[in-house]
Amino acid sequence: MTTGPGVRLECAGPVATVTLCRPDVLNAQTPAMWQALRDFSRSLPGDVRVVVVRGEGRTFSAGLDLSVATATGPGSFAELARLPESECADRIAEFQAAFTWLHRPDIVSVAAVQGHAIGAGFQLALACDLRVLTEDARLSMAEVTLGLVPDLAGTGRLVDLVGYSRALEICATGRRIDAAEADRIGLATLVVPPTDLTGATDDLVAALLAGNRDAVIEIKALLAGAARRTPAEQQRAEREAQVRRLRDLTGLGE
Repeated sequence: MTTGPGVRLECAGPVATVTLCRPDVLNAQTPAMWQALRDFSRSLPGDVRVVVVRGEGRTFSAGLDLSVATATGPGSFAELARLPESECADRIAEFQAAFTWLHRPDIVSVAAVQGHAIGAGFQLALACDLRVLTEDARLSMAEVTLGLVPDLAGTGRLVDLVGYSRALEICATGRRIDAAEADRIGLATLVVPPTDLTGATDDLVAALLAGNRDAVIEIKALLAGAARRTPAEQQRAEREAQVRRLRDLTGLGE
């Protein structure tokens, strides 16, 4: 087990579990937590195939710890705003890296979401490939209520899932989305009763692990890039991936 401020990483064979562990403040996130998440990505064992992200207690994550917004010292918004523009942007890029490693082509990431996933919490769930939501889950891109924009790599993922128009409405209003709507518009992979969250997530992980690892990696790459390819380019990508699989399975890919 590896621990950081407010977050821990546990690995069991091909499954790594990242847990936000500040339940007393509803797993509100801080820059120190994002640093720990980046560090986890660098120390992930090579045999890990699935990463589960969860929140301890009754809520996945209530978003940014608002003390960061109101403080004036190191790591605060005030300190960030005083930096030269390029340095400020570089610092935000470091924050984004705490989320974008969950897009890695060699893993499938699963968010197990209960209670609220607000702002940074919503973006962390969006960073994952799949989302298991409890029936009482509520999602919100609430940055607009602080006069901010979503900047933790969540906007592109949201547009990919629900389209531009709906993504604009979600981000510009900051409204709450319940689990039923999340399921209807494509934000949820599964919606389950709160008591079934762990079991449903475990079942999904087991199903992912049942497939050939290299085939799953190729499938993820095909699907992740499909929206940016023409039909002809996508068909070519399918052909090339299948050639690699055939050669590998017949021992000719060495």
